[in-house]
Amino acid sequence: MHGSAEVAAPLFLSIGVLLLFAWGFGELARRFNQPAVLGEIIAGLILGPTVFGYLSPDMLHWLFPAEGHTASMIEGITSVSIALFLLVAGMEVEFSAIIKARRIAAITGIGGLLVPFGLGFAGAYAFPEQFGATEGHYNAIFALFIATAMSISALPVIARTLMDLNLYRSELGMITIAAAVLNDLIGWLVFAVILALFGIGHTGASGIAATLIMTIAFSVVMLTVGRRLIDKGLTWVQAYLSWPAGTLGFVLVVTFLSAAAAEAIGIHAIFGSFLAGVALGDSKHLSEHTRKTITQLVSFVFAPLFFASIGLKVNITANFDLMLTIIIIAIAFAGKILGSGITARLSGMSNRESVAIGVALNARGAMEIILALLALQMGIINERLFVSLLVMALATSLFCGPVVKRVLNLKPGKLFVSYLSDKYFLSSITSRTPFEVIGEMSGLFARTGLDIEMIKETLIEREKLMPTGLSNGVAVPHARIKGLKQPLIAVGISKGGINFDSSDGTPAHIILTILVPENGNELLLNLFAEIAKTFNQPDASSLLVDSKNFAQFLSSLKVLTENVRTH
Repeated sequence: MHGSAEVAAPLFLSIGVLLLFAWGFGELARRFNQPAVLGEIIAGLILGPTVFGYLSPDMLHWLFPAEGHTASMIEGITSVSIALFLLVAGMEVEFSAIIKARRIAAITGIGGLLVPFGLGFAGAYAFPEQFGATEGHYNAIFALFIATAMSISALPVIARTLMDLNLYRSELGMITIAAAVLNDLIGWLVFAVILALFGIGHTGASGIAATLIMTIAFSVVMLTVGRRLIDKGLTWVQAYLSWPAGTLGFVLVVTFLSAAAAEAIGIHAIFGSFLAGVALGDSKHLSEHTRKTITQLVSFVFAPLFFASIGLKVNITANFDLMLTIIIIAIAFAGKILGSGITARLSGMSNRESVAIGVALNARGAMEIILALLALQMGIINERLFVSLLVMALATSLFCGPVVKRVLNLKPGKLFVSYLSDKYFLSSITSRTPFEVIGEMSGLFARTGLDIEMIKETLIEREKLMPTGLSNGVAVPHARIKGLKQPLIAVGISKGGINFDSSDGTPAHIILTILVPENGNELLLNLFAEIAKTFNQPDASSLLVDSKNFAQFLSSLKVLTENVRTH
């Protein structure tokens, strides 16, 4: 018992102190509208060799020993934390977004991947020493890693930015998210190959081919057969086992088995947990409540432990290389913004939208940090390069939100209320499905002289790409229409509610259908953001749903818009 206490007490003390500091600094970062991961990493730097180790090396070694039982157990906990964090990251990937993604999203995603990948690979392969390559290691693997590090995006940061700007389900949001999903899947696929190649210790053509085939095969199985089996498993678990405990248990079992399978065939375990998250997140049987429970557990316990533990592993002041950091940041910014921005512009997006997409996809965040840490642990990179990548990941994340907002220049302009008319008002929608509602609402535009069938099909095609249901009982189907001279907004009310697959799971009672001219990209963004902001009030739809005529609706709506303007 005494021996057990000697092992357990230091372990629990270390975890408790680490979690306390991570929570505290994470919350402090949120207070300043910064990502929690920034505060969690700062907490680790304070507790690690950068600050605490400088002030009291003996105390640091006692609280967070570099070897022994406590060190091994903390390492084990952080390994589980990484796997669970990648599970949540995978669940945020809308696999259907890639399948549905139209040409512009695919081209933007590929452009945002290939340009930084090419710049990173060329620079690291030609000048490995300047990039901090570890002497004696394979140039090809090192260059592949740098290329991957330059090309990956942070889907959680991008999604959060779009949500904060009320643009998540806009056309711009859909294209950006689809491109980021494509970036993530390809980036982690390439990184899994790099880790496997480094593990087997050669880069011959046969070794690369075998590893690539194995990785792709595992991915295909998980995202096809595995995805269907997981969906059926979730159905059975929710039908016959306790809820939500049974579902949570099933999710963890699938995650750890997938991680074990990936490790067993020579791919890193994190790639298995990431694919498990993608497969689980695609299932309609995984309820929003269960998703939130898993996300909160990981985000408030395991993720803080992991990100704080990073600061325990490296002395940032001793390993900070200013020139290397500038090079890494320059390639990251130039590659991603130019690659995504130019391809988006060539695909028909406006100048502002193209730059905004490039800036959004430039966010690296936690995904970059995990990638860099694993490379450091495997010996692919040294601590100097790790610190530079850490600084780049944080800089791109902090840069994302404010710059996207400034680039888009979202201004209220003419209030969306002023575009409403009793000519385009439907007090009682009779349809029951989103596509039927769109057809019914399209009929209101008959007086414009435009082809109603064309309007209907354009709105439906947009809805198929990403549902337009927002929170608090509102949906905003929208489209750019060729030949339209002025923007039009039609209003429909559904007492029973229509399932537009809203972000909060509630049915839509208020349907606002927006049509803008074909070149009205920025106008559409402003209207969409203004509507989303107006209806970001819990009682918004309930104030409007009982309106018997347009005058009552408009009167209640002006109360809501005034509330937004005065707060």
